[in-house]
Amino acid sequence: MSNPLNLTIPEGLPFIDYDREFDFPVADVFRAHKDPDLIVQWLGPRGMKMEINHFDFRTGGSYSYLHTGPDGVAYEFSGVYHTVRENEFAIQTFEFGGYPDVVSIEFLTFEDLGDGRSRVRGHSVYPTQEARDGMAQSGMEGGMSEGYERLDELLSGAKV
Repeated sequence: MSNPLNLTIPEGLPFIDYDREFDFPVADVFRAHKDPDLIVQWLGPRGMKMEINHFDFRTGGSYSYLHTGPDGVAYEFSGVYHTVRENEFAIQTFEFGGYPDVVSIEFLTFEDLGDGRSRVRGHSVYPTQEARDGMAQSGMEGGMSEGYERLDELLSGAKV
C-alpha cells in the first residue's frame, strides 16, 4: 500500500501545501525528480503520455513538457528552476499552457526520515485567489496522487 498524499487548501489564502512520504531514500526520490528518463515514467496521472521538450533540473535550469491524454488532447507545462540543492530543496515556477501568464512558485523540500524513508513537502503560491482556486478544482489532487503512486512503483522496481 502506498503512502497518502496530504493536501491542504486553506480557505481565502492563495497557496496550496502538500506532503507525501516515500518508503525509499531521499537520494532516490530526488533523482526521480531530477532525471528526465525517470520523470517521464511517473509524473502525472495514469493514462497520460509525457513528452519532454527540455528538462534541466538545476539552479538556473528550465523545463517544458507535454502530457497527452488517451483522447489525444495535449497539455503543455513549463517553468524555470530558481534554486536546486541536491537531495534537499528546489524552487521552481509552474505554468500551464492553457492559462498563459498565470505562474505559480513552488517550493519543494526533500527530507530524510531515516531507515531508508523520505518525505517531499510542497508549498505552491499563486498570483491570485482565483488562480489558486482554479488549480485546486482542476483535479490536481487525483493527478498528484496517481503520479506519486507511479513513483512508488518505479522506485520499487528500478535501479535509481
